[in-house]
Amino acid sequence: MERHGLRSTVFVGVCVLVAAAGLGVHRALPELPRLASGLSWPGLVGLVAGVMAMCGIFTLVTHFLLARKGKPPVEGVMVGRLYWLLGLLGVFISLAYGFGVLGTFTTAFSLFGGMLLGWSLQAPVSGFAAWVLVSLKRPFRPGDRVQFPTLGLTGDIKDIGPMYTVLNQVGGSIASEEAVGRYILVPNAMLFSQVVINYTVSQEAAYMLDEVVVRITYDSDWRKAERVLLDAACAVTKDVIEATGKPPYIRADNYDYGVYLRLRYHTRVKDRAETSYEINKLIFEEIQKTPSVDIAIPYVYSFRAGQDRKEEASQDLEARNIAEISVAKIANGQVFDSEDVELLAQGIKAEGLLQPIVVVKNVNTDQYEVLAGHLRLEACKKLGWKKVPAIVREVGTAPLTPADQA
Repeated sequence: MERHGLRSTVFVGVCVLVAAAGLGVHRALPELPRLASGLSWPGLVGLVAGVMAMCGIFTLVTHFLLARKGKPPVEGVMVGRLYWLLGLLGVFISLAYGFGVLGTFTTAFSLFGGMLLGWSLQAPVSGFAAWVLVSLKRPFRPGDRVQFPTLGLTGDIKDIGPMYTVLNQVGGSIASEEAVGRYILVPNAMLFSQVVINYTVSQEAAYMLDEVVVRITYDSDWRKAERVLLDAACAVTKDVIEATGKPPYIRADNYDYGVYLRLRYHTRVKDRAETSYEINKLIFEEIQKTPSVDIAIPYVYSFRAGQDRKEEASQDLEARNIAEISVAKIANGQVFDSEDVELLAQGIKAEGLLQPIVVVKNVNTDQYEVLAGHLRLEACKKLGWKKVPAIVREVGTAPLTPADQA
């Protein structure tokens, strides 16, 4: 911006010198050929240079006044563009006056103005009018972070042109409020009908309120949990707290699966994602060191999940009831093909009995009856086993599953 100001100052100086020289020659040499307006060529050049010098002076003065008010330099650039637009119009008027066709130019300009009036409801003219309004009122500036809620857009403003506002999109391809480097052109005409949220009204102190939510169990030490959250926020946002004078604080809600502690703190708008990450990391590390604070993890229950857990519990109980029972005490009551028994016996001999048989005890005779695994029992007898592993079920228990009956 300093180089830009230096170039503008040099340009204004050159224009002033050319204007003074041209008008001076025009007055000093009355014998020079005159145009239809009575101006000589040096006088016309001096007049045009004077118009440009006035635009440059207005621009420099505007930059100076805005700088004294603590405004960013880009606001001076925005207003300066309007001055140069008016200066260009002044140059055309000066040339028309010099060549003696000002009346014709005025007529043409009136027709052109009528045509513009006819286009006043069209998007290009509406966009131009929005650019003029934004340049004068400056509700947002290059460098601001803005949001268009109805468009679902958030971005950092890179430039505000006569027809388009250029945004560097924030988010979009990532689930975070960070600029992704994807530029979006928003037609200025839409600014008349869109709600615009400016996150950085003051670019020098662009802070916003954000929060990190941590869910703790009901048996956690509430005060200790609050201290963990507040210490983490104070450590990460120490400079922001000093600048704003607003320390972090806690709000809480009670829910079925624990207490929601909402840590609220101020952060720089463009550092929101990084600040949240650093705070979450510190909280996680500190909770791991604090036995009195536990994070609540909700579990989504369903009918089928409940049935699965019931079956798993039943299987675990049966596994604990496996016993080695003497083969002599088990009554089979079924006859099988000898080849089937031989084939299964070879498999058990090679790999072992992969699944125990299921029996029920006869309380009157102290004997056992096979509920499932008749063929497995015969194969074990053929191998000469004296005892077999069996699941002993009580009378009146749930029916066997297909896996037990296999």
